[in-house]
This record gives sequence, C-alpha cells and structure tokens, in this order.
Amino acid sequence: MYYSALKEKLQNKTGKVGVIGLGYVGLPLTMEMVKGGFQVYGIDLDIRKVNTLLNRKSYIQDVPSSVVKEAVSLGKFRPTSDYSVIQELDMISICVPTPLSENQDPDTSFIRSVVSEIKKYMKKGTLIVLESTTYPGTTEELIEVELEAEGLTVGSDYFLCFSPERVDPGNRNFNTYNTPKVIGGTTEACIELGVLVYSHVVKTVVPVSSPKVAEMSKLLENTFRSVNIAFVNELAMMCDKMGIDVWEVIRAASTKPFGFMPFHPGPGIGGHCIPLDPMYLSWKAKEFRFYSKFIELAQSINDNMPDYVLNKAAQVLNMYAKSIRNSKVLILGMAYKPDVDDLRESPGLEVYELFKESGARVDYYDPYATSFRDAEGQIVQSVKYDPAVFARYDCMVFITNHRSFSYHELADLGVPIIDTRNAFAEIQSENIYKLGTGIKKTEVKVPVSV
Repeated sequence: MYYSALKEKLQNKTGKVGVIGLGYVGLPLTMEMVKGGFQVYGIDLDIRKVNTLLNRKSYIQDVPSSVVKEAVSLGKFRPTSDYSVIQELDMISICVPTPLSENQDPDTSFIRSVVSEIKKYMKKGTLIVLESTTYPGTTEELIEVELEAEGLTVGSDYFLCFSPERVDPGNRNFNTYNTPKVIGGTTEACIELGVLVYSHVVKTVVPVSSPKVAEMSKLLENTFRSVNIAFVNELAMMCDKMGIDVWEVIRAASTKPFGFMPFHPGPGIGGHCIPLDPMYLSWKAKEFRFYSKFIELAQSINDNMPDYVLNKAAQVLNMYAKSIRNSKVLILGMAYKPDVDDLRESPGLEVYELFKESGARVDYYDPYATSFRDAEGQIVQSVKYDPAVFARYDCMVFITNHRSFSYHELADLGVPIIDTRNAFAEIQSENIYKLGTGIKKTEVKVPVSV
C-alpha cells in the first residue's frame, strides 16, 4: 500500500522531499532536487545558515546565490530549523557531518540525533536515504534497528537506502548532477524507490545490492586515495634524501599509457573525506578482529607531512643563517584544496600550529579562506595581499595552489619559498625549494661577513 502510493508521488514529482543538513553536501543536493522538479524542505539547526538562505543568499561556493534566490522565491525550497516539517515529507535525505572523535573513533552523534527526530515525526510510507559517509552497517544499525523498535518494518512501513555523497568542492568538471550516484537499498522495494527519486535529480544512478555495499564503496574510493597519497609522500621524502626531483619522476612515470596512475605529494591530506573515511573502515574492521596495516600506515605517513614541511623550512632557513624561532613566516594558502574556502582538516592548519609552537612569528594569506580559529580558540585573520610587505618575511611556505596567486610576482620577491605543491614548476628561481627534491650543498646562502 505505502509502496505504490510513494512510487506514484515520486514518479509525478508530487512528493515532498527533505534534506537534513545544509552544508557542502546537503545544499548542492537540495538545489538539484529543486531542479529535478521537487518541492524541497531544507532542515538545519544552524539558524545563521537558515536565515542566509531565507534571505536568498548562498554560503557554499559551488551554489550561486542566484540559484538559491530563484528556488526560494518560487516556493520550491523552504529552509527551516524546525524538525516538525518531517511529518509532511515523503522522502528524507540525511546529509549531516560524521567526524572522528579525539580517539579517532567514528562520531555518529549527528546521525543519532536526526534519527531521534525522525522517530518523533515521520509518517508511514516515507523513504529515508542516508548520505553521510560512515562505516559499513551504519544504515541498518542506526536507522533500521531504531525504527524497528518503534514497530516499523522496512520495505513495507517505510523504505531505507544508503547513497554516499561524492561532493568535490571547487571541481569545475564534476558536480552533484553529473557525478554518478551509487545507491543501495535494504529491500528490493527500497532500492527501486531510491533509484526512482535520484533518477530525477542526477544524470546517472548506480544501484548496488545493499546499503553495506554502498557504504563500503565510498570508503574504498577514499582509502584508495589515502594509501596512494601516502606512498607518494613517502617517495617524496626518499627522493629528498637522494637528491632526486620527485616531481620529475612522477612526470616521467606518467608517460606510461597503462598500469600507472599519478598521485602527488603534499603537506598532508585535507577535506572531510580522505583524512576520515579510512579510519571509519579501520575502526569497523577491528570489530571483526581484522587489522588493516595499509590504512594505519598510510594515515601515519600523511599525518606526519606537516612535520616534514616544518623540517624542510628549518633546513632552508638554516642555509640563510636563521632559525625558525623568531623568524617571520608567511603561509600561502590555508584551504585544503585550490580555489575553495574549505578549511576542513586542512594540513595548513597543522603547519600553522607547528610553526607557532616552534617560536616563529607566523601569518597567512588566502584569498578564499579569510579566517580560522586556532588551537587556542583565537580567530586568525588572513593578511592582505601586499608584495612589499611579503618581501620582508624570512620565508614563505606554499600550502595551497590557488589559481589566483601571482606566482611570478611572489618568486621575484627574493624570499625563500618552500613549495609543497610544485606550484612554481615553470619558474626558474634560486629561492624556491620544492618538497621532495633535496637541497644541493652548493645552494648555501649564508652571508659572508666582511
């Protein structure tokens, strides 16, 4: 009974849809659902976000304010912080954060909180889709079991799926619409309804046999990247010792048309996915008395890259007869990836703290991420772009390769630059020191006293 009624609503787009969590994942998904022809309710407990959206403005770089304005003005999108609207919804997508605790264990408190609200207000015949990245089994353990305790049977009284988010902030080629959407349902009826609703929203839907397969697929994607980034980071440190340019090595290997996929070293890993997802998988595996050496090793290598950057800077400053303590250091770029303002898990934050702990007078410049809160809870503001001021720093540490940076102008300042991204690859300058290349003995810059 509920299945047929919901299927008809989803087919003719008369069903009301809700997205819980209006962040980097939820807001872009909401706008695609509006474009797909649904009336969408956006639920978020952050009143500032809700008010911004009600004022027809966006706070997500990938979602233009003009798109939000049109959706709200036409009544197709209704932002709210009131969970009671769930009683009007036919489909609910959960897009809340899933961070790690201080002990590196999964923190599913946001999901649990949402489920408690769903239990209060959900009507029978609702489709629930969890999109928050988490460990295999979460959909069944945290949602199905809880609703079963309320006397609800999945596949008949309500419908349940997992569909992992694949948002890549700032990606100019792939977005929510044209990135294939994996979805796994708890029963055949669940997967059929899940595929039906998302087929109106995204270009390609990829159904799999169960929520666990869908959950594991997301963890595989990002663990694959974590392990390979860790390997190339280790290779960079090896090349540094050997005096070999790791970037040239990668370019050479990339000419092979098969059997090789290039990954690049850097100051660490950032974003919500790669630093966290492998640890979710590792944590869940231990429940089965399985210990993943690859995941743990990769995490250790990647976590230590900010320390490697600090040591590289110390080595460079030493060549100029300076130490990190009392040196003026400018970090260039603080966002975790180019051309976005996203600071989540950015390695630049750790690099900043390490320099500060070592006694440096450290500032940063980022045209997108203009402020952050440091380890002591103090707000740190980006300095203004001023080449004349930048020329007075003892060294600059390049963390994020934003396209808007004036690379030639920065190189011409004569300040030593520790380049962690090979951003200055096309610029020949004696004052640029790349991560993973080593420093030649002939490059000693100690001034000769007269």
